[in-house]
Amino acid sequence: MQENALQNESYWPILAYAAIVLVAVTAILILSYLLGQRHAEKATGEVFESGIMPTGSARLHFSSDFYLIAMFFVIFDLETAFIVAWAIGYEEAGWPGFIGALVFVGILLVVLAYEWSTGALDYGPKGRKILKALKKRKQKK
Repeated sequence: MQENALQNESYWPILAYAAIVLVAVTAILILSYLLGQRHAEKATGEVFESGIMPTGSARLHFSSDFYLIAMFFVIFDLETAFIVAWAIGYEEAGWPGFIGALVFVGILLVVLAYEWSTGALDYGPKGRKILKALKKRKQKK
C-alpha cells in the first residue's frame, strides 16, 4: 500500500507542470484570437513570407563557392564543439587528452592553410579564382 502511495506521489510534479503548460497555451491562443488583428489583404493568403507578394522566381542559381564556404563553416563549427567538449573534461583527459587536442587543432590548421593556399576561401569580387576565370574568358574572346 505504501509503495503505491510513493509511486503516485512522484507523478504529481509532472502532472502539475503539464496542467500549467496546457493552461498557459490555451490562454495564449485565446488572447491572440481576441486581441489579434483581423485583415484580409490581397497577399494575406499567400504562402511566401507572411503576406508579402512574391517577386520573380524562387529558383536562383548560386555559385558552388557559397556551398563550399558553408561546408567549411560546418567543419570548423564542429571543431569548436569538440574543443569545448575537451575543455569541459580537461582534468579527466590529462596530458594525453591535451596532446590529442593539440594534434586535432594542428590538423585543422594545416587544412585551413591548404584551403587558403588553393584559393578555396576566395569567392568575393576580388577573389583570385574569379580573377583567373575572368582572365581566361578574356583570352578566349
